[in-house]
Amino acid sequence: MAWEVLSAIGTIAFAVSGAIIAMEEEYDIFGVYLLGVVTAFGGGAIRNLLIGVPVSALWEQEFMFQLALISITIVFLFPHKTLGHWNRWGHFFDAIGLSAFAVQGALFAVELGLPFYAAVVAAVLTGSGGGMVRDLLAGRKPLVLKAEIYAVWAAIAGLLISIDVIRTDFMLYALFLAITLLRILSYTYKWKLPTRKILTTS
Repeated sequence: MAWEVLSAIGTIAFAVSGAIIAMEEEYDIFGVYLLGVVTAFGGGAIRNLLIGVPVSALWEQEFMFQLALISITIVFLFPHKTLGHWNRWGHFFDAIGLSAFAVQGALFAVELGLPFYAAVVAAVLTGSGGGMVRDLLAGRKPLVLKAEIYAVWAAIAGLLISIDVIRTDFMLYALFLAITLLRILSYTYKWKLPTRKILTTS
């Protein structure tokens, strides 16, 4: 049950995120739908490639594609004044998508009997892959590559699931909420990972 619910939540959140960014970049309607769908399913496609699952398995998710298309349509038809506040709450959708797909990706790897490090990678790629593709297509620097903490939360979710700390549906939902909250806190208070800049001399 948790698998289907989190898949639906992640699909809707990332489809909305991709559609909004496409409209911010003034893409036409085709571009809005394309970026929304790519954001919703890009992470799963990248994950499948790396863990040996046929990418064609994505096309079996008919209901998820319907959810994505409906979500994109609703956002596209929103009043402009509402969309103008995207910068205030847009990160919220991204946090939800990251968390839902990170948990879902880790569950997917565990069900295939893969080792813990594969589950961590699957969590990170599923949670942040769609956002990375979205940002690259929109000509933006991917969030996962910035100093602000992003993919670390997905990795933590993957680790907890892979070592069997999280076992029940209730615990999976609690983990989803916790990762979402941590992501929101990290961009609200600008928590950052250490960086090191190389200074060039002329």
